[in-house]
Amino acid sequence: MEFGPRALGNRSIIADARSDKMQKNLNLKIKFRESFRPFAPIVLREKVEKWFNFNGSSPYMLLVSDIKDNKKIKINKKNYTGLRKLYLKRSIIPAVTHVDYSARIQTVTKKDNNRIYKLLKKFDEITKCPVLVNTSFNVKDEPIVCSPLDAYKCFINTGLDVLVLGNYIIDDKKVKLN
Repeated sequence: MEFGPRALGNRSIIADARSDKMQKNLNLKIKFRESFRPFAPIVLREKVEKWFNFNGSSPYMLLVSDIKDNKKIKINKKNYTGLRKLYLKRSIIPAVTHVDYSARIQTVTKKDNNRIYKLLKKFDEITKCPVLVNTSFNVKDEPIVCSPLDAYKCFINTGLDVLVLGNYIIDDKKVKLN
């Protein structure tokens, strides 16, 4: 377990930042919180400046940066009012783009977290996007999971698709653990 308030790649819910439905789905079906709440991206350190107006390290998800202009989507906000503005697709990574085009970024290096680094590298290789959603593995009003049993219970009771525990993958919610 890591120490502190952030999901630093351990005990995390990881998702596709390119999906325009991901933020709402994570909030409503998994985290059980307000649908507009933003999520933070994890990004390969060596590619952060290609996606964000930032060139440095942010391993603890403490720094905020704007999305690069070439990743933004131009929208006509005049056609939208109130809460409808929250659901506009603002960038090509909408699940981590806040209403002001910012994101609270976490950079990842091989040294920081080799497993997450390799996941990001493979995702980038397949999709040409080195960015994923990273949020704490818990639901509203519950602490972050602390054990494999906590993780399994959270998996069973939410809309999560797959649970990865170390080298094990559980993708069938009918499986019963002793």
